[in-house]
Amino acid sequence: MGLSRASAYRAPRRESRENLALMRRLDEQYLKTPFYGSRRMAEVLGTTARPLNRKHLQRLMRVMGLAAIYPKPRTTRRDKSHKIYPYLLRHVTIAAPNQVWSCDITYVPMPHGFMYLVAVIDWFSRYVLSWRLSNTLDSEFCVDALEAACLRTRPQIFNTDQGVQFTSQAFTGRLKEWGIAISMDGRRRALDNVFIERLWWSVKHESIYLHEFATVPELERGLQDYFHFYCHERPHQALNYRTPAEVYRSRKRGSTRRKN
Repeated sequence: MGLSRASAYRAPRRESRENLALMRRLDEQYLKTPFYGSRRMAEVLGTTARPLNRKHLQRLMRVMGLAAIYPKPRTTRRDKSHKIYPYLLRHVTIAAPNQVWSCDITYVPMPHGFMYLVAVIDWFSRYVLSWRLSNTLDSEFCVDALEAACLRTRPQIFNTDQGVQFTSQAFTGRLKEWGIAISMDGRRRALDNVFIERLWWSVKHESIYLHEFATVPELERGLQDYFHFYCHERPHQALNYRTPAEVYRSRKRGSTRRKN
């Protein structure tokens, strides 16, 4: 129809200005201490003069898709009717691009609302293969990101958390159709998806928190610029100060699997 995706977002339910400010503080604190539950968050973010209501914080954390990594799984809400797949990466050496990909969702604060960001990353190179924005925590934008990442090649193993978006038939069905082994983070395992958690820290501290994007189109353009910078210009210490794109392209030949 000639319409951009960003112009067609359904307006989400509005939170008050005070709630949005608190959600921004919650997001920043969660990046520092993802193991804090609502009790500790209330203690850390509240003051003696103005204590925070724990139930209020619990509701905002649910809206944001945040959950403490202990004792609960660090993920969005689960659907007990969905199949949970085992974690396949214990004691596995990641030796090449396209051996393991991972996917996760994060909350993105904005001056007058919020969005959710999903990204697909190659574990070996830290290369961001695709990303999508949504104003709801549904599975559709996650499937869109998966399909975009798999246009040219596919991994041997795809790892996610146990969130309902990734356990849905729409998501796992694509992986099974393409013959990709499905791996899901175990309960009480904080480091199963550590590479993409580091990506979220970088995205927020190096882009989102610095620019305060006012509209969704501005946010999309800002993320487009940042992910290009992250993959093609920003040297990574863990990669011997090479960029993710250099590592991904230099090693992927001979390591990728053909599409069916």
